[in-house]
Amino acid sequence: MTAGSGFTFTDAGNHDVPVAVGVAPAPGETGAGARVSVTLSPALSSAPSPSPGGLHWSCTPAAARELAAALVRAAEEAENASAGKPVTVRADELRRGDVRDGERPMTVDGARTDGSTAHITWKSAEGRTWTQSYDVNTAITLRRRLPGTR
Repeated sequence: MTAGSGFTFTDAGNHDVPVAVGVAPAPGETGAGARVSVTLSPALSSAPSPSPGGLHWSCTPAAARELAAALVRAAEEAENASAGKPVTVRADELRRGDVRDGERPMTVDGARTDGSTAHITWKSAEGRTWTQSYDVNTAITLRRRLPGTR
């Protein structure tokens, strides 16, 4: 397996499991026909071949992209999950990354204030964006509030 990236996941028993991802070339496999290799092992080393006893998978680049997209969606869903009670802020206090509470969560993609009007650009989970204008004193209930500033 050629050099790739490594991560640590936690298994059901709350044990850290190193995960290595890279390219596992085989003779004649190039481009879309190449395979992506994934190895889970309790003792991965820097040796060229993974430690015995680990779990090994390979898939096409297209399948790897699908897995990556699914992981991104799951990460966003986990981040957007309410950790407590929703918080209400004024429209002029919204920051990029804040998630509005409701049936269909939407994320603040941008915010600017023009006098007594707050212009908020929202982004849906599907990637659609739009801008709405609010009086700066309008109360907006958030599911998730990110730390930091605009």
